[in-house]
Amino acid sequence: MPISAEAPAGGTLEQLGGESRPLILRNGEIERFERQHNLGIFTLLQQLHGNGDLQARHCRDLVALGLVGGGLNDKTADKLVDDLPPSENHRIRAMAQDLLFAAFIPAEEDKKKADDSAGSSEPSTPTDTKPQKRSKAPASPA
Repeated sequence: MPISAEAPAGGTLEQLGGESRPLILRNGEIERFERQHNLGIFTLLQQLHGNGDLQARHCRDLVALGLVGGGLNDKTADKLVDDLPPSENHRIRAMAQDLLFAAFIPAEEDKKKADDSAGSSEPSTPTDTKPQKRSKAPASPA
């Protein structure tokens, strides 16, 4: 990837296996993680913030699933993460945390677009919701 490569929308770019690689968590990868570990993704997010028992395998599997979401096949993604030594676990934890934030918190550019489009339609004309009083005058012939 070129030096100017940017993280994909909803994902991150990480150096793994000597290359800059996109990681994206889509619903399929999140559900796969939850089934495999019997652990909800929001519980994992809390654990990444120091609330609970975080396991290295959870972070490693989440990063591997992010690689799958970024376009790698399962086998290649697993091998890339499995080849990282235990000394990389802190970096893997940071990658997992960044990946979850990217998945759940829109980027500033996306957020700005949403803010710009909010209220962009023409304001509606207020309507009078009070019941109309009927005139007691006789109707005029047309």
